[in-house]
Amino acid sequence: MSSKTENGQRGIRISFEFFPPKSEEAEVQLWNTVADLTEWQPEFVSVTYGAGGSTKAPTLSAVRRMIHETPFTTASHLTCVGATREDTHRVIDDFLSAGVRRFVALRGDPPGGVGSAYRPHPGGYANAAELVSALRERGDFDISVSAYPEKHPESRDTAADIDMLKRKADNGANRALTQFFFDNDVFERYHDRVRAAGVKIPVVPGIMPIQNLTQLKRFAGACGTSIPSWLDERFDGLDEHADKRASVAADVAAEQIEDLVRRGINEFHLYTMNRSPLVSAVLERLGIRRKADACEGAAA
Repeated sequence: MSSKTENGQRGIRISFEFFPPKSEEAEVQLWNTVADLTEWQPEFVSVTYGAGGSTKAPTLSAVRRMIHETPFTTASHLTCVGATREDTHRVIDDFLSAGVRRFVALRGDPPGGVGSAYRPHPGGYANAAELVSALRERGDFDISVSAYPEKHPESRDTAADIDMLKRKADNGANRALTQFFFDNDVFERYHDRVRAAGVKIPVVPGIMPIQNLTQLKRFAGACGTSIPSWLDERFDGLDEHADKRASVAADVAAEQIEDLVRRGINEFHLYTMNRSPLVSAVLERLGIRRKADACEGAAA
């Protein structure tokens, strides 16, 4: 693995995920976060999209603004759950009109939420593999899809889960972005099985810096991510010490990335939760240079 990329950042390539705001206060927080994280020069960023189009308007607004007012290469999430093919096509047209040329193609959670039964909408796309095909037929877009090192909660088994990833790759996906995880051995075993199944696209680890361990556990339980006992040990006794808790959270994420780099991985997708301080602290620990620092180094 090269020690330098074209942008001179240690051989580590990063991307960020944001979600659309639901209030005026959240809107301010999002754009402050975007401004703060611009200096890290991510490869691209993505904006989530609610199941059944529940956040279409705010997602479209956020994506349009990022494309036209920031230096970010921006992808919009797109789902097909709860929609006919015609409905999905209209959503794609709206995003294309906004300038979107990158998508994160997802089936989407069932209307009843994670854990409820999924039923394809009559006349709709049944899964993300079909959605990738639909996008590929529309143009030469950059398409990311999801991957699950610990298996999608609804998949029969890991083999079926990897088979779905292969279908998405065969239909034209450019990369897979994984659900977050904390056990790198689990990811490595999964990555080996993915490659053995003939999936050749990059499988990019999703990294979740821990903003709140209690909330994370609830979220992880719903999406099938295991929480190792050592995380409780790292955060033990820090409930009343916000600064120490944030420092440990940054250490944990940076250590996870460093270990994955040693295993030959150099691309990472960071779930920002629309907050910049912890993400920036992680990148600082990794020795990734901010844009201003990189420019000063080049001029020296």
